[in-house]
Formats: sequence, structure tokens, C-alpha cells
Amino acid sequence: MRIALIADTFPPLRSSGAVQLRDLSREFVSQGHQLTVILPSQKLNQLWKIEEKEGFQVIYLRAPKLKDINYFRRTLGEILMPFLMRRSLRKSPLANEIWDGVVWYSPSIFHGPLVSKLKKISGCKSYLILRDIFPEWALDMGLMRRGLPYYFFSVIAQYQYSVADVIGVQASGNLTYFSDLPKKSTRRVEVLQNWLGKVSYKDCSIQLNNTSLAGRKIFIYAGNMGVAQGMGILLDLAEQLKEHKDIGFLFVGRGSFTKRLKEDTQSRKLDNVLFFDEIHPDEIPGLYAQCSIGLVALDERHKSHNIPGKFLTYLQSGLPVLANVNSGNDLAEIIRSKQVGKVSESNKVQDLLEIAKELLIEIDGDSAIANRCHQFFEQDFSAKKAVHQIVSSL
Repeated sequence: MRIALIADTFPPLRSSGAVQLRDLSREFVSQGHQLTVILPSQKLNQLWKIEEKEGFQVIYLRAPKLKDINYFRRTLGEILMPFLMRRSLRKSPLANEIWDGVVWYSPSIFHGPLVSKLKKISGCKSYLILRDIFPEWALDMGLMRRGLPYYFFSVIAQYQYSVADVIGVQASGNLTYFSDLPKKSTRRVEVLQNWLGKVSYKDCSIQLNNTSLAGRKIFIYAGNMGVAQGMGILLDLAEQLKEHKDIGFLFVGRGSFTKRLKEDTQSRKLDNVLFFDEIHPDEIPGLYAQCSIGLVALDERHKSHNIPGKFLTYLQSGLPVLANVNSGNDLAEIIRSKQVGKVSESNKVQDLLEIAKELLIEIDGDSAIANRCHQFFEQDFSAKKAVHQIVSSL
């Protein structure tokens, strides 16, 4: 198939979404499809630029600036983005391209108008890869109230859903958000699990043997450290285990809460905790090879279901998981039923401490746990499976 993939994140960005889309693109090519990735760019002097990647092409389309600006200007830029991208596309060599399917990744919620136009021109179906149910999650977190901004973003999101022939959510619990679809609607909602491709290995710039955590069993958190993660409880856990000199905590990544977490670590005098900036995704396997347990944290106020990308990277590397998640999250049942770690839904540090100690004992006595992690990943979270599902739906 000739497939257009629209997103607003892609390497060289190092976010989990960028890595996932890179792996998905590689797999589309591996399965014989002709792929064009369509991305907005705020750095172009011209209207468009085409680059050839690993068997697929990427077209960058000039779009408004969205980073490092105030909230109002960013929202205005996001509204204009799909229309300006469409204008730039019309001036490019791909102006008259006919697609067999249009796939797009959300966030952002603003790609609907561009997707709609490409669908009409090509007479094809579209597939929405929906990873964040926004603005609902922001409402749950208390970041937004049921005022004008909420209803505005809800209208944008609903339009995006209306453009999709198929919507792929990341957990079965999220299907309930779409239970009120009109009976005559031909739109289908299904679970599309998160995915990762085969890992590439690169020497890791973080060598724990050269740090104060040398020789310890390491709890590793690698990824975004923001408001949605609820990471304070992980520092609480580190404080509870401070006197255990054989245990350490490593946080690798970036995010809006990173500075606060570092300051909190210093104020508590936690000598069992280290922070490093984000590293290249290909360094991750080398990092995890030095660690014992992967950490997952989700703020207790969440009501939607989330399967974080970091969870997949842990499984892929054979690391069992210690998770603190919102009550009822599908991830809790997944971890328990597949026996790939321990999980707390209470958001109480004493409960997390208890299962952390249990997991430390388990990894010493259960030599098969790493293999269970590997097998579960291959069965449910491969890029190969994701591409098969998307193509079948298109």
C-alpha cells in the first residue's frame, strides 16, 4: 500500500512517540509498503523539504512555531498548523499523490483537517493512532476545568475522531470513552497496543560502575518526568530504602518536574539517587543491562488507561517492572496476569515499599522472569503486529 503517516514527532527527537514512529516506519517498509511520513517543521525557510530515510521518505512542511511560546500563541499555531501544512503540500512534488491509506498519530489533536483533505483526494480510509485522550486526561489531572478551553479542545478532538475510519486506543479500558458513538456510525474503535521495533545497540554513555551506585541493585526510571507521571512517590520509596546500601535509584530523562525532583532529592539528602539527562534511544539496552528493575509511575488522578512506552522498553530488555498506577488501570492487571513484576494502585509508599521488597526477593529466586518479559513483549508489543493490524484495518 501507499501510506501517508502524519505526526508531529519523529527522530532526531528522543521522545517515546518519536521512537515508536521511527520503528513503525521501518516496519511498514519491511512489510513491503511505500511510506511517506508527513511532519510539520518550524525551521524551514522554504515551504517543503523531502528527505529519504531507511526505505521511506519524509516530507517536512512549513508550519507555525509551537515551542517556547506562550499558551495563546501555541494554541493559535496548532489551529493553523494543518491548513498551512496543506498549503505547503500543494506546492510540493507530492501535491497530486494518491494514497491507499492515511495514518496519523495523536497527540497532536489538530491534524484532522489535513487528514480529511488527503482522504477526500485519495478516496481512502484513515487510521487514528490515539495515545492520549485529550482534553479528558487534563480534566482528570486538574490541569483544566470544564470551561471554555476544555469545550474548545473537546470540539477539536471530536472532529479528529469523526475523520477517522478506525481509532486505535492503547488499552481496552479506553474503549469506554467511545461507548456513545452514534449507532449509524461506521467508525470503529479497537485496541492497538503500543509497540517497539528491534533494538539497535550503541555503547551507553552512562556507566554505573563509575558512579556512587556501583555494585548496587538498580531501580531504573527512563523517560518523561512530568505532571502526568506522579513521580513523587518514587522518591518517597528511595527515602524508605535509603539505609539499604545495596539498592540504588537511577532517573534518566527530562520533563517539567525534573528540576523539582532533583531539588527534592538534595533536600532529603538521598545519596542512593542519581539523575542523568536523556540519552540516545540506542543506548537504552546498554543502560538497562546495568539495572535490575524498571520503574513505572502514573498520577493517581488519571482515569484513562495508559501503557507507557518505558514499560515496553523494560520488557524488551527483560527487566521486571515495579509500578505505581491509578486505580483500575489496565496496566495493573497486565503486570499481575503476565507475572512480569509488581504493581500498586493505592498510591501509598508503604504498599509500594512492600512489593518492592517482594520483587527484589523474586528476581533473585525466579530465573525465568526475564524470559517472561521477553516473551510477553514479542507476543503483544512488536512493531510487526502493529503494522499488520493497521494495514488490515485500512
